[in-house]
Amino acid sequence: MTSSTLSSIDKQQDGNGIDNGKFVPDDHNVLQKHVFFFDRNQDGIVYPWETFQGFRAIGCGILLSTASAFLINIALSQKTRPGKFPSLLFPIEVKNIHRTKHGSDSGVYDSEGRFVPGKFEEIFSKHARSHPNSLTADELMGMLKANREPKDFRGWVASYTEWKILYDICKDKNGLLHEDTIRAVYDGSLFEHMEKERTSAKKIA
Repeated sequence: MTSSTLSSIDKQQDGNGIDNGKFVPDDHNVLQKHVFFFDRNQDGIVYPWETFQGFRAIGCGILLSTASAFLINIALSQKTRPGKFPSLLFPIEVKNIHRTKHGSDSGVYDSEGRFVPGKFEEIFSKHARSHPNSLTADELMGMLKANREPKDFRGWVASYTEWKILYDICKDKNGLLHEDTIRAVYDGSLFEHMEKERTSAKKIA
């Protein structure tokens, strides 16, 4: 069986969240919206090459984009495909992305992928010491340590990696990660904004 045939099989959907052949994220599931940016053809499935394209679209280098595509899809694919035989194409089903929620996180997403406002506000009420609406690198590390669950090593690594990448690509010139930026990454709108800015900059250049 060819890879293209496998791809076609993996892209078959059960009709949930599909409109005119395009996947539509659940309005109440912001985690789906967060991941949907990387579904470049909007079919509800994110393949490694789409993850790579998404990272490149927001300005990440080839090495980081390649590593992210490799690690993210391998780590998350089967969790989003319950009851299905593992695929060597490592597809991620967007509709089941809530199944990939890991421990030692901020709790801003609940178990169904919904946004929890109180947990989002706690990021700043508990950890933003220097500025009320932004985090320094040290404050971010303090938050990650505070969120750690005992012996949840995978959760520690996952949380550190996610926040480290976000901080590196989105901090301002003073090394601050702002509240509106963090809010936008949770609902996925940040990625679209970054891609548009990068596209506009290329046109000007």
